Amino acid sequence: MNLVSIRVITENVSKLLEFYERITQVKGMRYTEDFAELQTASGTLAIGSTRTLQLFGGSEVAKAAENHTAIIEFITTDVDKIYWEQSAFLAPYLVQEPKTMPWGNRSLLFRDPDGNLVNFFTPVSTDAIKKFEGKV
Repeated sequence: MNLVSIRVITENVSKLLEFYERITQVKGMRYTEDFAELQTASGTLAIGSTRTLQLFGGSEVAKAAENHTAIIEFITTDVDKIYWEQSAFLAPYLVQEPKTMPWGNRSLLFRDPDGNLVNFFTPVSTDAIKKFEGKV
């Protein structure tokens, strides 16, 4: 079994897709008014409108902009470079400037327009580099 995607539910698919395209520099694919995907080499961030919840059992299955437990993570070759290139854009969303974490990743933490936590990280310790070898 492999994890292939994470789906974020939102009231505004266009706004969220544009945000993720901007910060990742990856062009998303808009399939319908209610569904889009941002595909990377190792996984997909799916973005669905609240209207899609009817297909999964009703509007109470998930709540847009109410995530307080998950962090959407992207690995990158140089988190500091991204921070400096995107700092003005990310300023209203910033949670934490790049910081080296005890487990060996340099991490930039911010929120998307719906408040979901997003982590861009670069492995910097020997163990972290080895762990993520070939994933960037």
